[in-house]
Order: sequence, then structure tokens, then C-alpha cells
Amino acid sequence: MWYVAVAAGSFRRYATYRIATVAGVFTNTVFGFIVAYTYIALWDERPHLGGYDQAQALAFVWTAQALLATAALMGGGGLDELQERIRTGDIAVDLYRPADLQLWWLAADLGRAGLQLIGRGVVPMAVGALAFPLALPGDPLTWGCFLLSVLFGVLVSFALRYLVALASFWLLDGAGLALISGLACMFFSGMVLPLRVFPGALGEVAQVLPWAAVLQVPADVLVGARSGGALWRGLVFQAAWAVALLALGRLVQSAATRKVVVHGG
Repeated sequence: MWYVAVAAGSFRRYATYRIATVAGVFTNTVFGFIVAYTYIALWDERPHLGGYDQAQALAFVWTAQALLATAALMGGGGLDELQERIRTGDIAVDLYRPADLQLWWLAADLGRAGLQLIGRGVVPMAVGALAFPLALPGDPLTWGCFLLSVLFGVLVSFALRYLVALASFWLLDGAGLALISGLACMFFSGMVLPLRVFPGALGEVAQVLPWAAVLQVPADVLVGARSGGALWRGLVFQAAWAVALLALGRLVQSAATRKVVVHGG
């Protein structure tokens, strides 16, 4: 119940930033239109590029905009605060709390993601569906699998960002690493272009990297590019990366905690 309260508190905290949410919805919607018309031009020239028809490609665009803030595809997502607390030394206070550091921040991130999915996800997707012919599912089961996939994607995203934040225990300033991580996520998650469009070996490698679990798999589930066995393999792929990266985060956290103790923190 402790971590549920943390998640609920994080949800309420982000809900108070109403102007920021409205601005985010506007930004996501505008960029959605820009990218959508770019995709229309591209798919007119290359029909079925990457195995998508135009309606699927457009649905991919608006799914990416809906998940941009939800999965923190550009980095940050609240963990920049953790990074700052490590830099200033305030993390020592967090380590005295009767709660696990990783689970505390994970609960907070899930609360943030839930608010962003509702606040900055639903409206852009609805606008996109009104303005363009999107290949959206009509059955509740597919929508349920999509939401489960989004949850796994958020867990992978958190685990990656948590590792970046923990690097500040060893770096004087983790801003550079956070920027590199954000750029890698943008490129290898499918935000710039679906990973199925990437040529040859680059596409094959990109689709097995953890960033693919953040956007590419959820979007494929929603647009119908994954069904049957491929759908379940995608969910297993996401879950495996989430478990592996969260476990790695615990190991790094343990090493960082020992570092703080050794330095008298």
C-alpha cells in the first residue's frame, strides 16, 4: 500500500500542472499532423513500406505521439529529479526512508505515466482518428493487450532512465549521458521511423534492443502488425527486458549505496 500511495501522489502531483498538460496536448497534436502528412507522402511513394499500409502507418504516428510523454521517449520523466538529488547529495535522505529506492521511484513513475497517458495520450489519438483514416482495433481484447504492452514499455523505459540517473553517483554531471540516452531512445524506439522500415542488419539489431520494447512493440500491437503468436512473443520480449533491466538497476543501486556509505553518506 505504501507504493500505491506514492503512485497516487505522483498522479495527483502531475495533475496539478494543467497548463503544462494542455500545452503538451497541443504540441503532440501539432507534431502529429506534421509527421502524419510526411508519412502520407512517404507511403504514397512506397506503399506497404515496412509491411504497413498507410492506415497502419498513420496509426503508428498517433500512437507515438500518445506515448511520447507516457513512456518519456525523450528522457526525463521525473527521474531528472533523482539525478539532481544524487548530484546535490540529498539522495542520502532518500536512503534513510523505510522504502526501497528503486520501488519508490518506480511507483512515482507509474503514477506520472498514468496521468500522461490520460492527459496527453487520449486527446491527440482522438484528434488523429478524426482527421485521418487510422487502423485502430475494434475489439476490446486488442486494446487490453495494447495497454498491457504500454505498461511493459513504461517499465522498460523507467529501468533505462533509472540506470542513467544512477550513473550520477560516479559522474560529476549526468546531463550528457541523459541527453545521449534520450537520443538513443528516440531513434531506436521507432519514434523517428518504425523500426520495421530500417534496412538490413540495422533493422534486425534495432528490433531486439530494449528501446524497441518502449514504442515499437506497443504500436505494432495496436495497429495489428502483431497478432497471435507474434503478439505474445512481443509481450514476452518486453517483459524479459523489463525484468533484466530492473535487476541490473538493483545491482547498480547496491553498488551506488555502498559507494555512499564508503564516502560517509
